[in-house]
Amino acid sequence: MLTRIRVPETAPTEMQTELGSVTLRDVRKTFPAARRGAEPVTALADLSLDAVPGEIVAVVGPSGCGKTTLLELVCGLIAPDAGTVGAAPAALMAQRDLLLPWCSAVDNAALALRVAGVGRERARAQAGALLRDFGLDGFSQARPHELSGGMRQRVAFARTLLSGRTVLCLDEPFAALDALTRQEMQDWLAGALAIAPRTVVLVTHDVEEAIVLADRVAVLSPRPARVVATLDVDVPRPRRRSDARLVALRERALQELRG
Repeated sequence: MLTRIRVPETAPTEMQTELGSVTLRDVRKTFPAARRGAEPVTALADLSLDAVPGEIVAVVGPSGCGKTTLLELVCGLIAPDAGTVGAAPAALMAQRDLLLPWCSAVDNAALALRVAGVGRERARAQAGALLRDFGLDGFSQARPHELSGGMRQRVAFARTLLSGRTVLCLDEPFAALDALTRQEMQDWLAGALAIAPRTVVLVTHDVEEAIVLADRVAVLSPRPARVVATLDVDVPRPRRRSDARLVALRERALQELRG
């Protein structure tokens, strides 16, 4: 199923909140050996990173360098072995949408509110309003298998926003989508964050996605990861991928990744 992705035009209902920040200082994280005889795996070493309130920071790096570990630290799902992590309450949006197949779109989006103790009807009303703002009017009762990949990701993003957390950690949210839908979703996300601002740490393997969406891009080294370069993306939004400034920044980021 395909549908044209519409960028929200009005601020989502009841989504105003004070924005948080993220600070990691000299963080190290090592995991025990996965099997007997193997060596422990150090994912992060002496990693420092900041995201000020309302900023979108994209993190790019080689596959397996510890990007997801970084997000789990920010969300408080794991603790560092050394260094400090300071972050406002954060919600993690994983690579897969993780929608419950037996629930409708509106009930999937409302799940975060229901877990927080909000009554069913109120949760559905808030989730339904947000889905309409996100271009899913008419699909609130659809099950996940009836939605396109882009629509499912919008439902997952609505659920993440409704968690009420002031920091969003997005773990390659569009990696599973085809190239055209991925670009459309990147543009959609930029519009959604413009009308519902959050502090965002975005992990992506797509350098162009990082440049198009972020205020700053942090480039990580191979494992154990540390920040080897930070690029400021001082280009007004909305951004065009063909903009010479963005193309130049993309090339700089790729050079840093190649070492």
